Amino acid sequence: MQLLIVEDNSKLLRSLQQGLREESYAVDTASNGDEALEKLEINTYDLLILDLMLPNVDGWEVLRQLRQDASSIPVLVLTAKGDVEDKVRVLDLGADDYLTKPFAFSELTARIRALLRRGNKTDPPLLTIDTLVLNPATRAAERNGKPIALTAREYALLEYFMRNQGKVLSKTQILEHVWDYNYEGLSNIVETYVKYLRKKLQTNHHDKELIYTLRGLGYILREQ
Repeated sequence: MQLLIVEDNSKLLRSLQQGLREESYAVDTASNGDEALEKLEINTYDLLILDLMLPNVDGWEVLRQLRQDASSIPVLVLTAKGDVEDKVRVLDLGADDYLTKPFAFSELTARIRALLRRGNKTDPPLLTIDTLVLNPATRAAERNGKPIALTAREYALLEYFMRNQGKVLSKTQILEHVWDYNYEGLSNIVETYVKYLRKKLQTNHHDKELIYTLRGLGYILREQ
């Protein structure tokens, strides 16, 4: 599942990002409303975690624009305000749930699971390309009807590719989405995991290549 966290407190943002990635979620982040709206326009997310007090465009406006554009993405609002009036206003604007700061991480993850279950009642569409099928609801992948065993990181990488079919993804974009954006590990971490994926996606010698390297640009998932 792909989540977008919008929070201007950098310490809290990093903590939530790391914690949710350890729970096997793919996580993008934004520190202001403008950045959030830009990412929401470009990418497809399963859930938005939205702080209200943001610089430039605040969380109220982000939520208003989302619902004005008929977006049905579940929204969990984080607010430092516990007033009933503010909670009512948030829900009336189209938020699905809210959590008052400070909060326990376990409560946040419980609310995320509840919102995702609620959204799954409509069964999210399968992601497909060629004979490869990815089910975001069950996190299961198969090709030619054969299950593909993926680690949490491999799954996050494959889901990111499949949600962005036909788009060139740079190493920086992949690192920001699948790993921490300040990832300090090996410089070839992306190449290594792409290699793992390519190998696992070849369930037999007839399977077509799906992930292509564009030298100097990044990678692209597409049919041959």
